Amino acid sequence: MTTAVSAPEETDNPFALTHLDALESEAVHIFREVAGEFERPVILFSGGKDSIVMLHLALKAFAPAPPPFGLLHVDTGHNFPEVLRFRDETVAEHGLRLFVASVQEYIDAGRLRERPDGTRNPLQTLPLLEALGEHRFDAVFGGGRRDEEKARAKERVFSLRDEFGGWDPRRQRPELWQLYNGRHAPGEHVRVFPLSNWTELDVWQYIAREEIALPSIYYAHHREVFSRSGMWLAPGEWGGPADGERVEKRLVRYRTVGDMSCTGAVDSDADTVEKVITEIAASRLTERGATRADDKLSEAAMEDRKREGYF
Repeated sequence: MTTAVSAPEETDNPFALTHLDALESEAVHIFREVAGEFERPVILFSGGKDSIVMLHLALKAFAPAPPPFGLLHVDTGHNFPEVLRFRDETVAEHGLRLFVASVQEYIDAGRLRERPDGTRNPLQTLPLLEALGEHRFDAVFGGGRRDEEKARAKERVFSLRDEFGGWDPRRQRPELWQLYNGRHAPGEHVRVFPLSNWTELDVWQYIAREEIALPSIYYAHHREVFSRSGMWLAPGEWGGPADGERVEKRLVRYRTVGDMSCTGAVDSDADTVEKVITEIAASRLTERGATRADDKLSEAAMEDRKREGYF
């Protein structure tokens, strides 16, 4: 008679890393590697969950000292108020330096023009690139993950950008054995993605484990919304709702946050971290695929913007 042998429990080896430990360790290594290779790194920080987790990891990487770089936010002028408040509170709490590139200032100066659909996400590229040049940032941390969207799935952890900020998939470098090549010519810079190998579920499980605070918008709440293109959008100064679009109050939450004009809410009663994790585990739609209108402008919308210098 054969005896079934059960798989060893995770606690059998007290030195074994959990899945989240391994992801955290990789991200911390990336932050320290960039600090050693580059002169003026900066973290893209919007107050969204991925950038909040990224900042949490950076604080861990250099504790008890503060991170040796500041934060940069490209403000569309149509951001959710809850998220902007959280951004400012976080900066004040940790005594960090925040740089803000304002899309509204570029529109007021006549350097950018409002789009007919009201969305400003595609307008962020020019303010971003000019902020990088003005402050001479040579490495830019972004919260992009490969599970979000097919163009982001092509990214390396170190993503080389040319002197115009453009991304060329053919110029991406191999990253065997976690060896990252930060070499770049004058005028070029590198986008760095410490969360590349994380999934949306990983992010939320890490938020739960580390007890990371988030803007209330990520949890179920009653909010005025209207339906457009299969998404629940928030009314606002950006131009919504249009004629025939009826505003109603629903119990919703946001899986991702960006410009109010292109970020949709989802019907949900998940008002705790545990409920959000359960909801995401059952979902078969990526967060951007389900809630971001700017990614639906064309089949290659994200890749086209990345080639122009977008995140």
